Amino acid sequence: MLRFCMFSPMTGKEKLQGHVIILVVNVLFAINISVSKSLIPAQLAPEALTLLRILFATAMFWLSSLFARREKVPLRDLSLLFLCACTGIAFNQSLFMAGLNMTSPVDTSIIATAGPIYVMLLAALILKEPITKQKVAGVMLGVAGGALVIIASTRTDDRSSSLGGDMLIVGSNLLYSVYVVISRPLSRRYSAITIMKWMFLFSAVMLTPFMYRHVQAAPVFRTGAADCEALARIAFVLIGGTFVPYLLIPMSLKRLRPTTVSMYNYIQPIVASLLAVMAGQGSFTLDKLVATLLVFTGVYLVTMSKAREDDERDGPQPADGK
Repeated sequence: MLRFCMFSPMTGKEKLQGHVIILVVNVLFAINISVSKSLIPAQLAPEALTLLRILFATAMFWLSSLFARREKVPLRDLSLLFLCACTGIAFNQSLFMAGLNMTSPVDTSIIATAGPIYVMLLAALILKEPITKQKVAGVMLGVAGGALVIIASTRTDDRSSSLGGDMLIVGSNLLYSVYVVISRPLSRRYSAITIMKWMFLFSAVMLTPFMYRHVQAAPVFRTGAADCEALARIAFVLIGGTFVPYLLIPMSLKRLRPTTVSMYNYIQPIVASLLAVMAGQGSFTLDKLVATLLVFTGVYLVTMSKAREDDERDGPQPADGK
């Protein structure tokens, strides 16, 4: 089923649209890292912000579906949407917010750049993408970069970094990578609104019983005078950091391969690290610079390696596997 609809001809205009869309998504996600960090835990617990994002997006996508073409989703696809909800929203966002609460936006954004590596490995397992020597070299460099960030967090004087937080971010990125790979067939069959309204509804049902009390206890909602700046930041997280990017992700997956979509993760450390350093939320040390360069190099090698459809078009390859 997954292989059936993975590859179909795309026009140059459609591919360009896909690149622009996923670029916007990653810039928004990068800004969201810094804005969310400024809210937790002083204004909201990470669980509260996670649930607010999910509930708001659920309401927005179901409201939007009233004005969109109705699409019937069979039970088989609803099961896959539930798995996408677990990996792409519910558990992914829970781990992300918990990790961001414990570590710095700089660490978070650097670790996120390893996403294309996870996607490439998963695509090889699930979508039967070939694994070449170039891809293996890229994976090793990316893993080395991620490991350097984690090791550095255990011996740094920067209290904004945390080994536990970094590991939670790694888990979050692994889950998101699973979502990017398994959701591609759905993105070719249904509109972004249909996909997201079900994913966020499933996520809301799963998490509300466990996280609602954190929303009730949030300081930002208990103060006598509302903090307008904090409320404005929450509004950005809900709209610019959740609803808009999650609306755009399926649109990009409809036009681009999962590995190409995941490649744009490299935008996040550039934007998020600059914002974090300017806001005093973290530091960009030599260790982190080296880690970033390792991951970027790994991502470049992985994404420049041939895809399965290239091998099928070109025929048998030389013995070196490149």
